[in-house]
Amino acid sequence: MTSHDISISLFENSIPHSLEDDLEKLYQNLYSTLAHHRTYGDLSSGVSIYVARRKNEPVAILLLRRDKDTVRVLNEQIRLDPQEVTRFANYIFTIFSSVNIILFHAVEAELKRVDFPCQHFSCTEDIVLELPPSTEAYRSKLGKSTRSYINRYQNKLRRDFPTLRHDVYTREEIREEHVRAIIAMNRARMAGKHRASYIDDVEAERILNFTRKFGMVSVVTIDGRVCAGTINFRIGDNYFLKVIAHDPAFNDYGLGTVCCYLTICECIARGGKEYHFLWGRYEYKYRLLGVQRNLDHIALYRSRRYMVFNGRRALHNAFLGNALQVRSWLLQRARDKDPLGVALKAAIDRLHGARGGIGAARALLTRRPVRKS
Repeated sequence: MTSHDISISLFENSIPHSLEDDLEKLYQNLYSTLAHHRTYGDLSSGVSIYVARRKNEPVAILLLRRDKDTVRVLNEQIRLDPQEVTRFANYIFTIFSSVNIILFHAVEAELKRVDFPCQHFSCTEDIVLELPPSTEAYRSKLGKSTRSYINRYQNKLRRDFPTLRHDVYTREEIREEHVRAIIAMNRARMAGKHRASYIDDVEAERILNFTRKFGMVSVVTIDGRVCAGTINFRIGDNYFLKVIAHDPAFNDYGLGTVCCYLTICECIARGGKEYHFLWGRYEYKYRLLGVQRNLDHIALYRSRRYMVFNGRRALHNAFLGNALQVRSWLLQRARDKDPLGVALKAAIDRLHGARGGIGAARALLTRRPVRKS
């Protein structure tokens, strides 16, 4: 199908191997790679791929699954302009007469005007640092108190631990024992807060597999023992923080933040463009100059009539959108230093530490919303 200077192709129930590199190059995002969806979802059947090209160069590559009257776009954390969303919706509603709803999840999209009835609301966030051209430029942009914090703890670490080393490994260089040590520290930290780490044995193996293709592991050792580290993935020019952890014995040295700072400097030195801290509004991310990008859940309907026919879904989206708006306000307000902000932060911390009976509340406050299948 061709429209003006745009040509559109749809590969139903198949994904050409040649598009794997195109996906990584176009979006440069971990959550839009075939490797991610191959690992966390089922690409063996029922998944199609939409490709829009301008002068033979892809401008949109969207993985999708069709289920009865609904098309779900599987790409996440990508930026879509309204024109691209409208072009995709027009195409899908034209070729699939039985499809009445199109869903996007966790995407960046400014839909001030779109040609179809639409519900969209912020469902999570990605904290992103646009990397400066040099480590010197990055240091100069940090707040005065942050620079002082990093200098103070780096000096204290070097003084108290002369054998301290910081090393960085990529892909085939990465040592499995380093990855497992960082994961073990993450699990220990979560257990200390009476929370289960999301990294079970299956997830640990997934992370190991991803490091061999996309990995960059930053490790701080003392006397040869891993004391802190980050596990990161590089897609194109962008880096994604998957795991950060440190030995709690070094809490008085700010080792976690120092390690993350050193990781960012390494990403800059390697020519990175963005560092994605991902979701979770932890203060160290903002201190290190991460900026919040809101990600939206979007539901497009063929017409208002079909929006009414799907009233239960529309009401659910309206309720969920309002609940997540409250969640966002609470988390943002809890960062303020006035009495209300301090009280909200204390209440959220108590939720984190409580056992049993409040899992849903804790998830609402701290975790990335999960796509509904």
